[in-house]
Amino acid sequence: MADDSARPRLGRGLAALIGDFGQDGAEAGRAEGQRKVAVEFLRPNPRNPRRRFQESDLEELAASIRTRGVIQPIVVRALSSVPGTYEIVAGERRWRAAQRAGLTEVPVVAVEIDDRTSLEYAILENVQRTDLNAIEEAAGYERLMSEFSYSQRELADILGKSRSHLANTLRLLQLAPAIQDRVTAGEITAGHARALLGLRDPEAVARRIVAEGLSVREVEALASAEVPESDEPRPGRPRRSPETSAALRSLEQSLTRALGLGVVVRARSEGVGEIRIRYGSPEELEALRRRLDAAGG
Repeated sequence: MADDSARPRLGRGLAALIGDFGQDGAEAGRAEGQRKVAVEFLRPNPRNPRRRFQESDLEELAASIRTRGVIQPIVVRALSSVPGTYEIVAGERRWRAAQRAGLTEVPVVAVEIDDRTSLEYAILENVQRTDLNAIEEAAGYERLMSEFSYSQRELADILGKSRSHLANTLRLLQLAPAIQDRVTAGEITAGHARALLGLRDPEAVARRIVAEGLSVREVEALASAEVPESDEPRPGRPRRSPETSAALRSLEQSLTRALGLGVVVRARSEGVGEIRIRYGSPEELEALRRRLDAAGG
């Protein structure tokens, strides 16, 4: 793994690579300068977390390219296994749209980087431009962590994201593949998906989201309304009034948003109850502990 002291500069290095290619371009890796390469000599990056390219977006970009050309060069690296051929590091959407526009050549900047840095750039470019859907984003983070031993803290620092955002995004990979596919297809949002994590039958509710157009708040309310089997009313235990239930659901939603974790509030009797906070990883638990320590002064 590279020296940690170099990692915070990664975002600026990417900006230099895909931007003006000025003196700062040396921050991220050696660049050989801009040139034009035939489109057939470029190959997609197998590490690119982005798997879906919307037809409408490609057509819109292709129309722009027909008029103005490819303004921003594509970042590539040489493939040693096939001389004269390059793997796309950043800019696959531009390459695809350029072919639709009928271009035979595209401007590129070749850089010398390893597999890990290639994956970092692919994720950073798409995340910085908000082109990834939440599942692709989570899969990219997971790949960096599993293949190159990044911690959530390191990724958060590199990406300029909060650790709670990173943890909540990674939790989406706990959802069933069918639900992940709905997020990838744009049928449900990342907010819906996060709310589904707290449900007993998330796939059924996912179908309702699509069929009935349920909002994120409505799904959160469904999750809050679900009572664990151990909390089912028993003889001698008072039931919540509708007013109490609504107040507790509102409190649960406020705490969930504040902590970035699933929260359940249960009333046992008048003025007595418990608050349960769900976490999905040791990192989430550690982040919660630090937040509580900070709040305690």
